[in-house]
Amino acid sequence: MTARTETAVRLVILLAIGTMAGAAAFTHVHDLSVAHGQPDWIGWANAVAVELMAIYLGLELRARRRAGRPVGLVGSLLVAFALLSLAAQVAEAEPSVWGWTVAAVPSLAFLALVKVVLSNAPATPPAPEPEQPPGDWYEVPEQATTESERPADPVPPAVPAPAAISAPAAVLPPRVVHSNRPHVVGIIR
Repeated sequence: MTARTETAVRLVILLAIGTMAGAAAFTHVHDLSVAHGQPDWIGWANAVAVELMAIYLGLELRARRRAGRPVGLVGSLLVAFALLSLAAQVAEAEPSVWGWTVAAVPSLAFLALVKVVLSNAPATPPAPEPEQPPGDWYEVPEQATTESERPADPVPPAVPAPAAISAPAAVLPPRVVHSNRPHVVGIIR
């Protein structure tokens, strides 16, 4: 089987599972809403809100992780909406272990499918940092001194060692290297 054929088969399976699991989950949330006094159109609105919110929150969680932003609130909301969907599935079931298990399958399949698709998509790396100014951030500027004040063997400016863990330049402050040479203060003749 070629890679292209395999991708097409995976897409067809993904669409079939997503369509059927989504339809069952939507229907259970709709039926539960209607059974508890909501008009028919509000039942569908509830189903759309609950099921699509879980998908949206999964996408938002992934985008925030890529951007290095906090994910706590979005993760908590994702869990809450997933549990709400699962509760609607179980509430519509026959009151037995098998009834609850079978009723939970569409919601769990739908959420698992969203998780697999979102974790399988390639993550785009962050945009490169703009061009940094020349390397003199790490060098000590030359100061005016007389010949007698200069050391016999000048010490070259310190070169920063490569970091063991790379981090974005915007997070780390510039490294300041202090010179061993005395600073000249006052009027220079």
